[in-house]
Amino acid sequence: MFTVDAVLGSLALEPAGEDRYTAGSVASPNPVVFGGQLLAQSIAAALAGQDGKTVKTLHTVFARAGRPDTPLDVAVARLHSGRSMASSAVTISQGGKVIAQSTVLLSADDPDFIRHADAAPAHEPPKPGDVVGAGHGEGSTGEPGAWQVRVVGDVDISDPDAVGPAELDVWTRWPGAPDDPLSGQALLAFVTDGFLIGTAMRPHPGVGQAQSHRTISTSVLSHTITFHEPVPAGDWLLLAQRSPYAGRGRGYGRGDVFTTDGGLVASFVQDSMIRPMAPSPAGGHRL
Repeated sequence: MFTVDAVLGSLALEPAGEDRYTAGSVASPNPVVFGGQLLAQSIAAALAGQDGKTVKTLHTVFARAGRPDTPLDVAVARLHSGRSMASSAVTISQGGKVIAQSTVLLSADDPDFIRHADAAPAHEPPKPGDVVGAGHGEGSTGEPGAWQVRVVGDVDISDPDAVGPAELDVWTRWPGAPDDPLSGQALLAFVTDGFLIGTAMRPHPGVGQAQSHRTISTSVLSHTITFHEPVPAGDWLLLAQRSPYAGRGRGYGRGDVFTTDGGLVASFVQDSMIRPMAPSPAGGHRL
């Protein structure tokens, strides 16, 4: 179960040279590093030494899977640093091989010149307190700071027989999360990685996330998140997600993040791989 302390602990980057760090991974039941963790660590690395700025946009390409039991090497290349804008490239490697590479745009706040924002979904999903069923991220053990998830409509994206539109509304929060900008952005980036593949699978009978890494080969290929407003990660936030396209072994999804009063906080898009797993010579399946 992911907790606030575990995720923020993975952001404790140990210096290993100029703009170079080592980092650990969050304990996970899966044999690979969760992509959301790499997004969060890329945010932390890009913000190191960039006082007065927050992340505006993070674009990450995932090159290969990482092992959670092996340290990560993090390198930052500062592309530009100005008064109001900065940009960096963050490369996360393991064993000399690149796992993920991010381009990160940083910015300082400017006063409004113009302003508008999309409203929350017109179908008005139930508030988190009205959602009875808990999603797969819900802390059932009562562990302090456990990531909480409530999927609207009690949708089970793991069930291959649960067919529906390529849309998914998810309420999420991190109880006890600190309110500093880095923690808020990192914790939100972490959760946005988890649902769009399942959203793309929903319209297709016999296809669900329970089959991932068993009979279906799935992985996130790239993920982009843009932050519009400060992120209150300890409060309930709605991920309003849809997948407008899936085909040719790929999936595409996008989402917007809203507060309970309808304020737009962030937007994200994701490209993924979704294809049948090829049979292995010894039976079973392989990538």
